[in-house]
Amino acid sequence: MWLSERLLAGVVLLVVAGCGFQIRGAASIPVEMGRTYIATGDRHSVFYRKLRAELMSHGVELVDSPVDATATFSIHADRTGQRVLSVSARNVPREYEVFYTVLYSVETDEETLLESRTQTLTMAYPWDETLVLGKEKEEEILRDSIADDLVRVVLMQLSSL
Repeated sequence: MWLSERLLAGVVLLVVAGCGFQIRGAASIPVEMGRTYIATGDRHSVFYRKLRAELMSHGVELVDSPVDATATFSIHADRTGQRVLSVSARNVPREYEVFYTVLYSVETDEETLLESRTQTLTMAYPWDETLVLGKEKEEEILRDSIADDLVRVVLMQLSSL
């Protein structure tokens, strides 16, 4: 039995390696973003805070003025909310969707590194009126998770430049 399990594991590894699968490495930020200013109207949004932390963890120096920056990451829109996805026969919500939308671009003095683009991510969660107390926290956790995913999408786009 032990030999067949090892043989199966070896076959799986060969198939995965043969199909071109590679573990994604860390995102590489363009050199032009070495000193970046983040232009936004809301410095308290979840997306802004997470983007800021991730850029710094990738070695980007964040500056307080566009004059001192080699690049400007502009957050033109940063919206989040929820909407009803489904209702019961009594017209009571049964499922909600949390969404997060950001519109952003990246420019240097000489060029536009990333044209203005919009990213929207959503997550659905069930609603039970008997469990109201935990739902607000659940929505907050989902919003936080969506913001993490949005930052990952942005970093992947930056690493492809």
